[in-house]
Amino acid sequence: MSEQTEIVEEPDTPRPRPRWRRAIDWVTDRIVAERKATVDAVLEAPAPLRPIDLSDDAAVTQVMELAERVGEVVLASGTAVTDTTTQIEFIAATYGLANCDIDVTYNSIRISADRGPTMPPATTMRVVNYRTLDFTRLAAVDRLTRRIRREIVPPEDAHAALDELTSAPHPYNRWIATGGWALLAASIGLLLGGGPITAVTSFVATGVIDRTNRALNYRGLPSFFQAIVGGAIATLPAIALAACGTEKYQSLVVAAGITVMLSGLQLVGSVEDAITGAPITAAARMLDLLMMTGGIIAGVALALRGADALNVKMAPIDMNSSSPISALPLQVLAGAVASLAFALACYAERRALAAAAISGAVATLCYQLMHGHHFGPVMSSGFAACVVGLAGGLMARRALTPPLVVAVAGITPLLPGLSIYRGLSALLNNQQGAGLNQLLAAFGVGCALAAGVTLGEWGARFLRRPRILLRFRGIRPPTFGTTGEIPIVPK
Repeated sequence: MSEQTEIVEEPDTPRPRPRWRRAIDWVTDRIVAERKATVDAVLEAPAPLRPIDLSDDAAVTQVMELAERVGEVVLASGTAVTDTTTQIEFIAATYGLANCDIDVTYNSIRISADRGPTMPPATTMRVVNYRTLDFTRLAAVDRLTRRIRREIVPPEDAHAALDELTSAPHPYNRWIATGGWALLAASIGLLLGGGPITAVTSFVATGVIDRTNRALNYRGLPSFFQAIVGGAIATLPAIALAACGTEKYQSLVVAAGITVMLSGLQLVGSVEDAITGAPITAAARMLDLLMMTGGIIAGVALALRGADALNVKMAPIDMNSSSPISALPLQVLAGAVASLAFALACYAERRALAAAAISGAVATLCYQLMHGHHFGPVMSSGFAACVVGLAGGLMARRALTPPLVVAVAGITPLLPGLSIYRGLSALLNNQQGAGLNQLLAAFGVGCALAAGVTLGEWGARFLRRPRILLRFRGIRPPTFGTTGEIPIVPK
């Protein structure tokens, strides 16, 4: 009698995902993770879970001053007025000040809190007297905002934490920051098509500019005159090369120095304010930007006039703005190093350096590909900046860094330093038409970069999250002590 083999059907098991899909998911998770940038998560003021007593003037003033101090740090770092206002409103509403009128301008923050029909409104104002590029402090304030919402930190403890992070020393030595600026100049020189001599010369010149301006700033010299000194120092190495008979790449040395000095200005914030409906602050920031740019141009012009007086002839400048597409890998690498160096010079945290490098590489790649297909520099710059703004909003989730850090670092390799030097040189040689054309092109590129970043960040906030982020549920709910129970607020 033959035995009959029984066939047992195994239950359906999910098919393993292809290796390339798993690799893409792994990379995506490392970039965007399960987090969301604070400025993207704060879409509206939260309902207070432990409101303060509105009749207590001291408690209300304490909360308003805390919100103003947070706004001061983010505004001084170049954040747009709309994002600054949102963060201030978030802090105030968390403690119960939901009905606030917030007025943010270029150098002041004013808050007026409505306390009901039976009590007069409370009003405070804080003046912002400084501008800084300390990205570590900006990220620390971002995390403090998350902590306040997550744990409902008492106002006095929040003030103490804010005092600690604003008075903390820079995470790097100042010489490391100087090395970051110098490395940025060397990368820009390579990005513009220069060679090792251009990179080394730009490195040394920018290091001298940074140390000199630090000394002048310590002695209270206004920023405009510091820009003049920086522009002159950036031109001196090119004059020295011309005097020695080395005429190649002189203009690239000057352009690298100009680009480094432009990178510290609040270009993105000024145009974003103009686009998002803050004309007063936009006009103030734009005027400050134009004054600093004018100081750089004046310093370059003085140095060139001095070279003419010494009968040192500078090499003629090629007005064609093109870079060989065959050098695309080197261009992308130089762009990544430039963005990383800028973030390092601005004291960015280590976790943000990789995000900045990726942003710079993506911006350079997009620009070179667009430019290689015969798109103009303005359109190519705008497209690259839009991609950077979008990527910055996503990468900032993983690095827990405000999107501003990634975006500003990403567009740094695309700043129009070479166009500014070309235009200035043409004007000094009685070529008004060509000079004005180059300066207007530089202005157009700058506006395109800032507008592209603004549009990209807007897209990142409303972009549908990928499947890998479906586990994300926003900022975690507040925790209360060790019991986890929500306290009952007496009416």
